[in-house]
Amino acid sequence: MSAADTGGMLAALVTRGGGAGFSALDVEFARLMHRLGGDEDGAVALAAACVSRATAAGHVCVGLGALAGRLVVAGEDPGVRAPALGAWRERLLASRVCGGPGACTPLVLDASDRLYLQRYWRYEDEVAEALLGRAAGDPEAVDLDRLGADLARLFPAGGDTGGGAQKIAAAVAVLKRLAIVSGGPGTGKTSTVIRVLAALLAQPGAQTLRIALAAPTGKAANRLQEAVRAGRELLDVPAHVRAAIPVDAATLHRLLGARPRSVYFRHDRDHLLPVDVLIVDEASMIDLALTAKLLRALPAHARLVLLGDRDQLASVEAGAVLGEICAGRSAWSESLRARLERVVGAPLPPSAVSATSLSESVVLLERSYRFGDDSGIGRLARCVNAADAEGALALLGAGASADLAWVARDDGSLATRIVAGFREYLECVQAGAEPRTVFAAFDRFRVLCAHRHGPAGAEAINAASLAALQGAGLVDAHEPWYAGRPVMIGENDYELGLFNGDVGVVLADPAAGGELRVTFESAHGQLRRLAPARLPAHEPAFALTVHKAQGSEFDEIVLLLPRAPSPVLTRELLYTAITRARRRVEIRAEEAVLRAAIARRVERVSGLRDRLWPAAPPGAVAGAPRAGDSGPAPGRA
Repeated sequence: MSAADTGGMLAALVTRGGGAGFSALDVEFARLMHRLGGDEDGAVALAAACVSRATAAGHVCVGLGALAGRLVVAGEDPGVRAPALGAWRERLLASRVCGGPGACTPLVLDASDRLYLQRYWRYEDEVAEALLGRAAGDPEAVDLDRLGADLARLFPAGGDTGGGAQKIAAAVAVLKRLAIVSGGPGTGKTSTVIRVLAALLAQPGAQTLRIALAAPTGKAANRLQEAVRAGRELLDVPAHVRAAIPVDAATLHRLLGARPRSVYFRHDRDHLLPVDVLIVDEASMIDLALTAKLLRALPAHARLVLLGDRDQLASVEAGAVLGEICAGRSAWSESLRARLERVVGAPLPPSAVSATSLSESVVLLERSYRFGDDSGIGRLARCVNAADAEGALALLGAGASADLAWVARDDGSLATRIVAGFREYLECVQAGAEPRTVFAAFDRFRVLCAHRHGPAGAEAINAASLAALQGAGLVDAHEPWYAGRPVMIGENDYELGLFNGDVGVVLADPAAGGELRVTFESAHGQLRRLAPARLPAHEPAFALTVHKAQGSEFDEIVLLLPRAPSPVLTRELLYTAITRARRRVEIRAEEAVLRAAIARRVERVSGLRDRLWPAAPPGAVAGAPRAGDSGPAPGRA
């Protein structure tokens, strides 16, 4: 490309970008980098457009090696082809807008040819340094004899608390400043952390510990709160220890002190959080930027316990932090192994790899107490995670599991299924049942969609659901706000105390003469009724995208997939959807679409895994791919 071609190349990114998918923002950023960088042939502008596009698609950076020499923008001859890797690297580093790690330039290029926006390179660098530093440091002295006795009581032999892995996870969380506990639904993550808090509070002088519970969304925070409130009552601990276990959970944004119309929080490195122990649930939903800001605000002495499922979908924002943290195997140094075996009271399994500070902090819970060996849902989830399409399809097609159903072709029965699924809920509304009864009935069924838009998207299915339910006489939707209308909040509103993911139902309010109000139920069981006009951004909630359903559980789900494969359809999406159900999963998808989804993994390009696990063997544990080795193909960033 000559200098005269640069303007045409930039225009081509928009006017004839084909499958490249560059946005107007990508192009304007490319123009700015071209203007500031002395970009004679457009190589810097092209790189800037690619990294802007990649970040918007959830990647932390872009691997230039995956793009070098390839046709990035197809169309009229000659199109736009990326330079060879060596030449591209030289042109970037020779410009005024790109430098190596630590440089104060808009673009950062690392030694593995990963190109970052400056802000995201700093986020990644902060997260890696903070996690490794926290994993390497030990908390204050722990009374090992007391801890061993407490763990023996909290995890009794032959009990239903998970024994080995859960007990090890609890011990690690007490003995380390950083603990990451990952496991699927029903593996006991929350019950483990309740016992962690009990063991910590039983330590000498620990009654003054400042403990905080948090989660990424309001729904997830409420579920954590409910679980801790119920679980602490079952503990065999002194009354003063039980009373000291907190039950209030906040969203991470509320915990950090969100500022209106700002990306910054009240708590940061200059105004640290007043906590000694922080428990964060649903960590798979936390993006890189929020992780960096959380770690900035956490005091150096504080313990951090992250709970989550590494196999679930990552955040919709940039990064797949939990997956990358869990990308190596657990291993313990001789010193920590001796202490763990002392307090656990049993030998630990041998380590297959050398111990690092981070490997000592990661514990994986693999046994599911919700989905046993005879559970169709559990077996299907395992097949999907293992990329075993043949096993998954055989399981679905056999019809031998009462908790699984597969509709391989659109047979016109979806409307009937929706009416059956929501009938009990809407009959409760019509009968004027107590709101708590209504909410319990509503959470028994949901339709989950892969996409928001399109014929099989959440928007279309919500409209179709309303039409079917009105046709069945279950709702009277002649007005926009009708009794039984469910809504999901789409943004945080701190003045109203509503958060992204909160679900409300329109019900008659006896205190307002029967006027319709949107009713919300808190984790404490308290009800709040708001006039519809006061709500922040919201959407119908008969059908949800799988992303929106994260952090929620339902008795039954119908998973509706589009008729053709798409980049959104991945095994992580299938796994997340399947494991939202407690009792029954019905999948409506064609065989080819299911096969394609099971074969495709989420690709989140970043360098965090390499920073955290520099010696991790290939394929150690499922996680984000190594960004230096691969990256998104053009048009799929």
